[in-house]
Amino acid sequence: MIILGVDPGLTRCGFGVIESEGTKLLDFGLFTSEAGTDPRDRVGKIASGLKEVLSRHRPEVIALERVFAQANLRSVMGVAQISGSLMQMAYELDIPLQFFTPSEVKAAVTGNGRADKAQVGQMVARLVGQEIPGPPDVADAVAVAICGAKRGGATGTAAQKKWVAAAKAANRRIG
Repeated sequence: MIILGVDPGLTRCGFGVIESEGTKLLDFGLFTSEAGTDPRDRVGKIASGLKEVLSRHRPEVIALERVFAQANLRSVMGVAQISGSLMQMAYELDIPLQFFTPSEVKAAVTGNGRADKAQVGQMVARLVGQEIPGPPDVADAVAVAICGAKRGGATGTAAQKKWVAAAKAANRRIG
């Protein structure tokens, strides 16, 4: 199963595409936009890049890091804007979308939900068999894809898939 993982952000948006069988890395990269530029242009530029990745790889699942509360409202807004753009594309293309918290991603990749970015980067490199160059956003996006493969119901036993579906349904009710 091909999974697109995204670490959303308005200044830096990392992406990673994996084949969940054997955690084979297919593609990865970073989209950027300049602070101080019109927000419409910033969101549009990153969304266009993500749209091209969707077209090129045709993932069966999109795994997205969930927005979490921070003190920096601008950062949260940028993450939400990029996430919303990707959600709209997933809707149009009828691709299932999975959300994971940063600690879920860290735990899926390192076994520790409080791992630092260096630990995540090291484990991602081990799991995919190569170093991931660039800022941590890129390795984080690959980690999100790996989390989607491990925890999102893309793999696992029938019982695990039922448990994931029930947990996601409960999350939708809770918000």
